[in-house]
This record gives sequence, C-alpha cells and structure tokens, in this order.
Amino acid sequence: MTGVTTTEAPTRRAQRRAGKSRAGKSRARNLVYGIVGVVGELLITLGILLFAFLVWQLWWTDVEGNRAQAEIVRELPFEPIPTQAPGEPAGPVVAAPRRDEPPPMAEPEHATTFATIQVPRWVGEPERPVSQGTDRATVLDVLGVGHYEGTAMPGGLGNFAVAGHRTTYAKPFNRVAELQVGDPLVLRTTDNVWYVYRVTSTEIVMPSNIGVIAPVPGQPGAVPTERQITLTTCHPMFSARERFIVHGVLDYWAPTADGIPAELVGGA
Repeated sequence: MTGVTTTEAPTRRAQRRAGKSRAGKSRARNLVYGIVGVVGELLITLGILLFAFLVWQLWWTDVEGNRAQAEIVRELPFEPIPTQAPGEPAGPVVAAPRRDEPPPMAEPEHATTFATIQVPRWVGEPERPVSQGTDRATVLDVLGVGHYEGTAMPGGLGNFAVAGHRTTYAKPFNRVAELQVGDPLVLRTTDNVWYVYRVTSTEIVMPSNIGVIAPVPGQPGAVPTERQITLTTCHPMFSARERFIVHGVLDYWAPTADGIPAELVGGA
C-alpha cells in the first residue's frame, strides 16, 4: 500500500498542474481572441468612417458646391443678353469685339462675388462665380473661384490671378490640364462687361513660386504692359504638392448690352 500511494500522489499533482496549465492557456487564448475581436471591430468601424468621409469629401461636397455656385450665379445682377430682332436668325446677339481701353473695375470687399468665368473647352461645365479672396473657409470652399487680392481686376493692366479647387467643392478647375494655347477664357463682371482672354501657356510650379501671379508673371517687380490672366490650382490630382498654372492674355472686351461673345455660341 505504501509503495502504491507514493507513486499515485505525484501523478495526481502532475495532473492538477497540467489542468491548471491548460486552463491558463485557454484563458490566454480567450483573452487574445477577445483583443483581436475588439481590434477587428475598431478597424471595421474606422474603415466605415473613412469611407463615409471619402464619400463626403469627393462626392457630396461637389453636389453641394455645384448647387450653391449655381444659385450664386443666378442671383448676380446681370443685364439680360439681347436676342436677335424679329426676322433675324434666332438666338442671342453676338457682341462685336472691342480692343480699346476697357472700363476700370474697383476691387471689391473680401468674399464679394463680382464676376463669373466660363471655359468653352470644358463642354458641360457651368458658369462659375468669381469672388474676392483665396482663403478656403470663406471663398474657395463655399463660393467657387477666388481672386488673389491685390492682383489686377478683369480687363485691368497687369495680371488678373485666380485660384480654384481641382477636386472637391464643385472642383471648378478640375479640367484645367485640358486647356490648350489659344483657348478662350470668358469672364462676365457685375459691371456688365465681357472679357475674353486667350491661353498663352501652362506650367507646373512649386507652391512657393508666387511669381506666377506677379503683374508680369515670372518677373516680379517688372512693370506690366499687357492685360493678363492666371489660373492656379493644385497638382497632381488629389494632391497639393505642386501647382498647375495657366497664363493668358486679354483678346477683347464688350459690354453685355452689345450681346454675347462668339466663343459662347460656338464661335472661336
């Protein structure tokens, strides 16, 4: 009996230790599974939130921006565009180009919408409002295209420089890379004047290169002798690493009472 008892006691102790070890391992596994489950749920939730943010940023801001900008354009105090007299071909009157001294326009207060821009090359794109200033919160995200304060006004001697989003918030300059030399850029001001510029060049620069919006683009300090326009936007798409720049020069101007530019009715 003594020998049997001595042999069984260590066996039972070993079994108990093995049982405790298995229980400990099971609890550890359960803990790990629990942590993994929580982390997995957090990642799924994070993914859903990220997807929702992307939908809002890349789609819904465009929906809201297009609606808001269309309403801004509708409320601008533009004179009606004259139409052909009875007996003439149907449609609007085409304005005769003027190349004399354009009427001056005063620089407005910040966030004031004072013009619109249309680009015939961008078929299907609407008339976009142009407002004073280029900060995102009060102009670019809510009003559309922004005018760099202190640069020339439409038709003015120097460089009329504007900025616009290439993606999100209605992306008014989304198709900027499609522009070609000679393409018209058409402005209509609340002074009821048309200004038709022509693209002369495009370039890609770093954000620190502010010389592109100088009175003479690329030549800070030079005295301007031409009436120019510069469009700026982010580059590449979905990035702010660089800037895509479009330069142009004024071709002609015309009062809106004289009709509409030929470029907006199919002319070149």
